[in-house]
Amino acid sequence: MNTSSKSSPKVFVTRRLPQEIEVRMTDLFDTTLRTSDTPLSQDALKAAISHCDVFVPTVTDKIDADVIAAAGPELRLIANFGAGTDHIDVAAAHERGITVTNTPGVLTEDTADLTMAMILALPRRLVEGDRRNRAGKFKGWGPNHMLGHRVRGKALGIVGMGRIGQAVAKRAHAFGLTVHYHNRRQAPKGIEQALGATYHASLEDMLGQVDILSINCPATPDTHHLINAERLKLMRPTSFIVNTSRGEVIDEAALAAALEAGMISGAGLDVYENEPMPHPALLGLPNVILSPHIGSATHESRREMGEKVMINIRAMIDHHACPDRVLPPGSSFSLAS
Repeated sequence: MNTSSKSSPKVFVTRRLPQEIEVRMTDLFDTTLRTSDTPLSQDALKAAISHCDVFVPTVTDKIDADVIAAAGPELRLIANFGAGTDHIDVAAAHERGITVTNTPGVLTEDTADLTMAMILALPRRLVEGDRRNRAGKFKGWGPNHMLGHRVRGKALGIVGMGRIGQAVAKRAHAFGLTVHYHNRRQAPKGIEQALGATYHASLEDMLGQVDILSINCPATPDTHHLINAERLKLMRPTSFIVNTSRGEVIDEAALAAALEAGMISGAGLDVYENEPMPHPALLGLPNVILSPHIGSATHESRREMGEKVMINIRAMIDHHACPDRVLPPGSSFSLAS
């Protein structure tokens, strides 16, 4: 590990970040950086969190109650490099008086772009066609060759109308899709009107009415396997599913079975239940796009995420409220992300 000689606070970063962010962090703080970019074991996380003022984990780190219990008395902030915090026991941190922050907002547009790319690619069989061409199976144009489906005029269902869900809705509206959505709480009328979005209080009611389903909700106990075998049966055989949120929201075994049975036409996944591995049954299906968790993987997003982390650390140093503080979940949840 590479440790800066700067004064407090002592900051530990669990994964390699973009070089410009690492340089700025070592200039500003007493920062310990990793020399390799592999996830730390639970024991290594406990050792690292025991001697720092600020801990900077990522989505690949399971910061559970045991890890938080290993924190030293000087730990004041867990500044997550990422928007999702389902890998952090926020309640356990709160009980210890440790603030948890995240980096919301800055990855919204990039994740929505990838979602829209899948929404366009799946019905037109773009990735499937690329695979066929590379395998030497393209023998020339024909009237019935690689027929897909037009996107314009189709119905898009969005699960989770938060920042990303709304950004997806804006893109979909521009491409001529009608927008439907399910959320625990209905969006304000002004947002619905701007997006041309129709609210469905019942997810089951929406599933049978849409051609493409986009999952944009966070992972919570309530959303675990939200899309399961029973709900997949409600979808149209010509429909598609896109998930760029969290893998646990979809029962991947049930999804693979539905695809193999022709109950739905295709799926685009950027996240997985047992990441980094997709369910084995999905690997051989031609109508599935499997991207390697790249929803926010742009130079711009990673830089802005790093800047958010540093802003939260500076707020802590200056005894100000951290702008991106995450509080323990209450008795209710929102499907917004």
